[in-house]
Amino acid sequence: MRSGFVSFVGRPNVGKSTLTNALVGEKIAITSAKPQTTRRAIRGIVNAPAGQLVIVDTPGMHRPRTLLGERLNALVESTLGDVDVVGFCVPADERIGPGDRFINQQLDSFPRAKKVAIVTKIDDASKQAVGEQLLAISQLRDWDAVVPVSAVDRIQLDVLVEELIGLLPESEQALYPDDAVTDESEEERIAELIREAALEGVRDELPHSIAVTIDDMQRRDDRDLLEIYANLFVERDSQKGIIIGPGGSRLSAVGRRARGEIEQLVGSQVYLDIRVKVAKDWQRDPKQLGRLGF
Repeated sequence: MRSGFVSFVGRPNVGKSTLTNALVGEKIAITSAKPQTTRRAIRGIVNAPAGQLVIVDTPGMHRPRTLLGERLNALVESTLGDVDVVGFCVPADERIGPGDRFINQQLDSFPRAKKVAIVTKIDDASKQAVGEQLLAISQLRDWDAVVPVSAVDRIQLDVLVEELIGLLPESEQALYPDDAVTDESEEERIAELIREAALEGVRDELPHSIAVTIDDMQRRDDRDLLEIYANLFVERDSQKGIIIGPGGSRLSAVGRRARGEIEQLVGSQVYLDIRVKVAKDWQRDPKQLGRLGF
């Protein structure tokens, strides 16, 4: 059999996390229309007859404007130095631009990894547009494979898994147990689901300013209830007001959305308490970044 690590890279919001979730068959990475949603290297595990694929979903590579952005780029670079295959994701419905070319050039810094081009979101583009994008991406370098996919409609996902596993090193045993889907802790997944709910409907710089930590989790076995106490951090008082909303209406909506997702994850009822707090300019403050897990 073959087993190893694959990392999906690309500009923010090209469908890396959606593709990861579709391949794993379970939601392990949050998704949003907001750029730079992913902030950690999240491992998803795909088991197939030919081997085991460990997908490392990374933040989108970008030109950083904050210390957080610099640390996210550093995380991507350190991840790429360890994986066996890099999947470079480009959406079918957007022309290849300077950001894509920049990332393609960066891939030269990781000669150890095999390189695969993945054209995502083919369900959003015409056959002609998909064909033109396949031709354009093929001209960037000599890829080990080029695969068009749709994570939403599950088009060619089996082909992608087969291609990726075929590029992995041979192994006497799998890296993770057969029933594993991720190495993320339950607490980490819950914090991300709360952040995903908070991202819904916010604009401008606010999405980048949101961070979530879990203070405490207690299971009440007598009521089949999981109590969760979470902190939602923003950078300014004005942002706190936006998150809470008039009469607490927006925060209540965030809680409802997050609770539904968390209950699916943990398989029981959830009591969710979210406190909104201000950590001034935390994206630029090394001490606060450390406290928030970056």
